Parts: sequence; structure tokens; C-alpha cells
Amino acid sequence: MRHGPCGLLRRPATPTAAAARPGTTTRGRARAGSRRCSRRQVAAPTPHMEPHCIPLQKLPHTSKLLTAFLEQFDRVASFYAYPPTPEGVLASARTATLDGNIRRRVVEVLLEQNLAYGCDSSVVQNLQRLAAGAVAVVTGQQVGLFGGPAYSFYKALSAIALARRLRAAGIDAVPVFWLATEDHDLAEVNHCELPGRDGLVRLELTACEADRGRRVGEIALGQGIGPLLERACALLEGPGADRVGQSLRESYRPGETYGRAFARLFARLLQGRGLVLFDPLEPRLHALTVSLYRQAIERSRELRTALLARSRALEAAGFHPQVKVSETGTVLFLNLDGRRMPLRQRGEQFTANGQSLRASQLLERLEVDPAAFTPNVLLRPVVQDWLLPTAAYVAGPAELAYFAQAEVLYRQLGVRMPAVVPRAGFTLVPPQVQRLLRRYGLRAEEVFAGRQALRRRLEQQFLSPALTRQFDSGARTLTRVLAKLRAPLAKLDPTLVGALETAQKKILYQYEKLRAKAGRARNFRSGVLDRHEQLLRMFLYPHHHLQERTLSLLWFVALRGTDLLDELEQRAESGDQHQVLFL
Repeated sequence: MRHGPCGLLRRPATPTAAAARPGTTTRGRARAGSRRCSRRQVAAPTPHMEPHCIPLQKLPHTSKLLTAFLEQFDRVASFYAYPPTPEGVLASARTATLDGNIRRRVVEVLLEQNLAYGCDSSVVQNLQRLAAGAVAVVTGQQVGLFGGPAYSFYKALSAIALARRLRAAGIDAVPVFWLATEDHDLAEVNHCELPGRDGLVRLELTACEADRGRRVGEIALGQGIGPLLERACALLEGPGADRVGQSLRESYRPGETYGRAFARLFARLLQGRGLVLFDPLEPRLHALTVSLYRQAIERSRELRTALLARSRALEAAGFHPQVKVSETGTVLFLNLDGRRMPLRQRGEQFTANGQSLRASQLLERLEVDPAAFTPNVLLRPVVQDWLLPTAAYVAGPAELAYFAQAEVLYRQLGVRMPAVVPRAGFTLVPPQVQRLLRRYGLRAEEVFAGRQALRRRLEQQFLSPALTRQFDSGARTLTRVLAKLRAPLAKLDPTLVGALETAQKKILYQYEKLRAKAGRARNFRSGVLDRHEQLLRMFLYPHHHLQERTLSLLWFVALRGTDLLDELEQRAESGDQHQVLFL
């Protein structure tokens, strides 16, 4: 992987990831000198083929809340407990405590779970340190098939890097990955996508009707996992293919659940890094949350009122609440007949899947079967921090917004809220894509601009410069002429402005179609432009999303070798920039 300056890290230097892990080799240690991205310093003039950084707020689909969180924290400070700075994380870490009985019982369960996943000694050592009083750096994700999209790994590596940085600052910290096994949206986890020779290949495990609505961590993989696994392994090429394939085969077997298979894969591919895996489905963990869930039932109306007020406060501040809070909603789900159903409230009566329940009935069931209750997306982090001494939570963009709403639950329920920091993000550029970027003079992020803009850039290589300039000039002229019509039309009839905007879109669309036809006319004997466009979009902006949200990281680890994980861990110390790396 090539290296270059991405900006200056605003923190003291720490040992390399490989050096910091006992028993690991020095693979990747030569990369440790590469500078990482910082919020304030971005290498704008970086050459096309050099690693560089993109501010998160300049990425597609970035919310106003995330932009303010990174650039103007004062605007959102009332929604969070600590700023997302090294100083904020340190302040949070110094106040992260946990009831001794809860700590002891949680560690007992986690040791049992992680040994069952096949963890190595680094995890056992970290659990011993957690038992002795270490704080936790927590992250988590849904248990997607074959590890899910790449950002699942980026979250884990970010937590590992942040825990290492806290240890360097004198605070004992261990990374913890919360497996979202209690989620019930099977369609979110039963598939993954890998690059193939003819485009993206979607590998999907057919869902059984009986599994719909069940908690995904309880759903067993059927016989169909075998053929799907072999298809995945057949798509892997490179020096890491055997290692990745072996890890997949050891993890995904008929009879294993989505949760256990995911955990086994992470334990194998991230070995030596001390990552503690946490499965919240365990009934003994639910028993520790009874008092918290009791409050959620008894004070459901009060909590809902607070959440609705927070939604209004976010809107008044110019932000969009990530989670819609219903006038009848609660923060709990109830497991009924094996299915996870939302618990709702009207007046004094609760309902779940059409079944009416009084608060007293719910409280009785809670005492007998606490595992029947699970938190919704806003209560989940509160439960997490009830069970762990969390110094910081490493969050994706949507989770950062969840915490802005969940903050009121922390306060109402008397649970300490940790610092929340953004995870690291990456776009990985394989050699064949690098060649296309070089050929067309493109930066990777230019592919994010949309298909029309990308096509225009590609066609410039096949149209004469003079004709290209004429098309560009014509587009500007059309836009200018149509803009001049806006004021007189608005004066004549305001409703005509909308018609003008629609007409402008159609005119420019047809104009760009003409430009595309001209480009194809220069290259009609082959579909080279189509293939190049498809390849660029497949790797850099699949389905109009960032690579990390769609593609599996396993393909890239196979291509580059497991050293890639060391490189990503080292670079994961910076989460306020999106890093473009060339393999």
C-alpha cells in the first residue's frame, strides 16, 4: 500500500499496532510512520495516487447534525456528555466506573462467551484487566453474514486503536464489540456483497418464514450456508485468500447462529488485538438489567415525554431526529411466541402484537423472565453502559445522531453517558481501479458526484477538447437562459416557477443524453466506457453508497493479505476524516 501525508495527528505518538500486541510479528511496522488525517489539516493538493483524506462533512449523505458535531460542537453540546476530542475522551475515561458485582458477573459471562468463540490469550488478558478495574472502549454492529459490510471491521479497529491510545495516556482500557444479536431485522444481516468479474455479487441466505421477527442471534444457519460459503470463497483472490477462506469455513457452519458465526469470524481475523466480543442475548446479562427495565416500564410515559421534547429541541436547533418517537411508543420490545414485538402504551394499558398487558403483568414477567425484554435503539446504549464501564463509544454517523436523543434516557435513568466519537472510515482502491483513475485524471471522491458527472469526465477522453468545451459552454448557456426566466415567471404566476424547474431538469437531462451519445459515437465499437464506469462505481460508490457501507472487507483482505488489517488499525486512530487508501 502506498503512503503519504494525510495531515498531522493531533495526539502523542503511540506504538504501532503490531508492536503493541504481544506475540505478533512486525508485519506492517514499516507503515507506522505514515501520517494520519486530522480534522483541521487535509492534504487538498495530494496527487491522484497518494493516500488522502476527505472531511466527513464533505461525504455524500452527511447530516447537518454530524457536520455540527465535528465543526461546531457548541451547537450540539447540550445533546452530548463530552466533546469528541482527546480531552473529552480522557475526561470521560476518568469518571467511568461500574458496580463491582455487575463488573464481576459481566466478566464471567464474557470470558465464557469469548472462549467459546475461540479467542486467543490477548482477549483473556483484557478480560482479566476489565475485572481488575479497566475501562471499556465500546463499539458494536449487526451480525451481518460473513462479517457484514466493511465498516463493521472499521468500528472494531477504531475501538482497538482508541483503547491503545488511552493506555498510552495512562488509563487502562480494553476494546469491546457489542454484537447486535437482539435485532430482529433479518433482511439486514442475511446477505453480503463482494466484487466479481462481471459486477457485484450479492450472496444472500434465504430466510425461513418461521425466522421472521425472531432475534437474529437466535436464528440458526441452515444447510444453504455451505454452497453460499463456497461461492464467497471462490470470489477471493490474493495472498490472503486461504486465510480468509479458512476463517470463514471455521465460523459459518450449519447449526451455528448468525451471532456465533459472526463472533467466531471476528475472533479469528482480529486475533492478537484483545477485542472482547459481547453477546447481550445471554440470560445472565438480562438478569443484571432488571432494575433498569423496571424503570422503563414504570416510567414509560415520563421517558416518552422526555424523548418527544428532545425531538422538538433537535428540530428547533435545525436538526432532524434520527429516530421517530411515537406518541404510543416505549423504549422496550417484548418477546412473544419467539418474535420480538414493540411494546406500546395507550393510557394505562400496554400492548404488544395486539395483546393487552397491564404494567403489573409486565413487571411480574420481568421478574420471572428478564430475557423476554430487549431495548429499542435508544435504550440499547443505556443498557450497554449499565453493564460496562464505558469510557467512549465509537459510533457511525447514524449512531452519533441516536446518542443525541438517547442522552435524555441516560439522565432520566441515572446512567452515566460516555464520550461518543466517530469511527474511522476508508475507501480502499485496488490496482485495477487505480489504473482507471490515473487514465482519466480522476480522484476517487469524484466518483461520489453521481453517474452523470462521472460519465462526463470519462467521455472527455474520447471527445475532442473543442467539442467538449462546446458542450460545457452550451450547458452553461442553457442554465443562464432558463435562470433569467425565473423572475418574470414568478411575477406572472408563482406556480410557474415549479414548472420551470421541472422543465430545466428535463432539458438538461436530454442535453446530457446528447453529450453521452456523442461520446459513445467515438467509441461505438466497444463498451469500454461502460465497463470502466461500472468498475469505478462498483468499487468506489456501489449502489450510490460509500464502499464501506456495501462491500465486504474480506475481498480486500484476501487481495492484500492480513497485513491490511494492521495497516487499517494504525490508521483507525483518526475518525474525523474519511481516508482513501491505495492497495
